[in-house]
Amino acid sequence: MGQFPCPVNWFLAFYDQSVLPLARRPQIVRTGPVTSSSQLWKKIKSSKQLTVIAGPCVIESEKLCRQIAKKLIPLCAELGINYVFKASYDKANRTSGKSFRGPGIKKGMEILDRIRTEFQVPVLTDIHNEAEAYTAAETVDILQIPAFLCRQTDLIEAAVKTDAIVNVKKGQFLSPTEMEQIVRKCEGFGGKRIMLTERGTTFGYNNLVTDMRSIPIMKELGYPVVIDATHSVQMPGGGGDCSSGNGEYAPVMARCGVAAGADVVFVETHPNPAKALSDGPNMVPLGKMRALLSSLKKIREALA
Repeated sequence: MGQFPCPVNWFLAFYDQSVLPLARRPQIVRTGPVTSSSQLWKKIKSSKQLTVIAGPCVIESEKLCRQIAKKLIPLCAELGINYVFKASYDKANRTSGKSFRGPGIKKGMEILDRIRTEFQVPVLTDIHNEAEAYTAAETVDILQIPAFLCRQTDLIEAAVKTDAIVNVKKGQFLSPTEMEQIVRKCEGFGGKRIMLTERGTTFGYNNLVTDMRSIPIMKELGYPVVIDATHSVQMPGGGGDCSSGNGEYAPVMARCGVAAGADVVFVETHPNPAKALSDGPNMVPLGKMRALLSSLKKIREALA
């Protein structure tokens, strides 16, 4: 055995890094001429500036992502709104197994990296397991934990240990006070840059209701709170083999959320929601985003 390397060391040297424990992975360094995570975090926490997270539900194509980014980046700059581009590389939770899910993490990360670097805009995307947390954090600035996964301890640990900003969506099955336990998990694993999102609570079958009291309740936990205007008006499974929704009320939810004290607005948008491959019924048409963002800024300024 003396002439051969230690079997364990040999195995670790060639083992796929994506499944190694986080402690053994190299430090993540995000590249590209984009605002640093610390600067982005300061903007999100600022009481003077509203932050908007907006983009398509899923990456349908790079062309679509570019179209939305080109529209929203100058619009938010004009209005003095801090903007974060969002899109999912994989919609892992779909009503039907036949529904479009996205390009997958490899191609999706390539597209998001180009959007982030070329447009110099911070990016958010969803993750679904520990390996994805590490891979996505090499590219994006904010990792989002979907509502149905908000209590997955290993996923939360992996996300916060990447040192990316982590946005945890409140599960449809949780009260706002229960989010304290999720915050304590994040903090226990060293998480300091956490966002909490209100996206509605199950209200009978195929319906959600949003209690705006949850925004000040969660703000008491000491972290920025997001109002998800899009998914608050979703009707889960309401379309039979897909979810339905009332997108015409998404702007109302956004305005109510800001009035209730939300620091960030999350809204999905599309040039033609009727043809969107995911969550179209809940989306705000891209052509109506100027009016919505202008109204949100006025509400935020009135509260200052």
